[in-house]
Amino acid sequence: MENVIIIGGGTAGLSAAVYAARAQLSPIVLKGDTPGGQITLTDALENYPGFPDGISGFELFQSLEKQAERFGAKLIHEAVTDINFSDHPFKIKTRENEYTTKSVIIATGSDPRKLNIPGEKELIGRGVSYCATCDGFFFRDKKVVVVGGGDSAIDEGLFLTRFASSVTVIHRRDRLRANQHLQKRAFDNPKMHFIWDSVTEEIVGTEKVEGIRIKNLKTDESTVVETDGVFVFIGHIPNTSVFQGIIKMDDQNIIITDKKQQTNIPGIFAAGDVQDPIYRQAITSAGTGAMAAIEAEKFVAHLEGDAYPGN
Repeated sequence: MENVIIIGGGTAGLSAAVYAARAQLSPIVLKGDTPGGQITLTDALENYPGFPDGISGFELFQSLEKQAERFGAKLIHEAVTDINFSDHPFKIKTRENEYTTKSVIIATGSDPRKLNIPGEKELIGRGVSYCATCDGFFFRDKKVVVVGGGDSAIDEGLFLTRFASSVTVIHRRDRLRANQHLQKRAFDNPKMHFIWDSVTEEIVGTEKVEGIRIKNLKTDESTVVETDGVFVFIGHIPNTSVFQGIIKMDDQNIIITDKKQQTNIPGIFAAGDVQDPIYRQAITSAGTGAMAAIEAEKFVAHLEGDAYPGN
């Protein structure tokens, strides 16, 4: 019988692990198939408090893991395949084991949204990418395209200018959605170019990406833009499929929580991008992870009949 199991090993999950471990709950973190989450795809975090010179996302992830383990958290490289939250204590299954626990913190994060157009799936890893910091190096002195117009698209596009000879942003609207600071940097960068009012129809190529077919929404004209790489940044899909029909979600499958990170099931909490479609920042994920752990500690204490102020 565990006190708390944390599902997910990103910023939210590891921050929850730090707080739960310091509270002597001996948490287990089921890290899943892609530990670290979206933070590991970020080349430089310049707005995370305490790092005036910035820190790489992967370095922050490694530090969080070490900190959680130092306080007694057990990090396990297993992915959840099934759950039973209808009875207490809760049961969680992975491909390798079954766990029983008094409380759960869901911090499963999200995955990149796909374009779902011809050529995309076939050319993943051969010019199609969802991570500039992972693959940008391979496009040195080459032409690349970025699909999207939000913060992630422009931030990753700016990163790509370190390697690529040109970065063309394709956006379905006539203006960017990214914050003004990022927009100014993008417009001031001579390597950045923009194609407005256009959607992607097909990624062209056989053995590798050779171009991308786009359609102008105002003229209905289709053209092919020659490129060596296509980087897609059009949002994320929350990793909540295993909880559907059990945990209450909104129409985007984002887990609904109250101000204490509590889901509709007492003892089940959620933190990070999986329940936050608005801010989606490392610092807010860390904060909600800490909040969820504090509330899980109160929940366990209440089960054991211990007085806990504010519970």
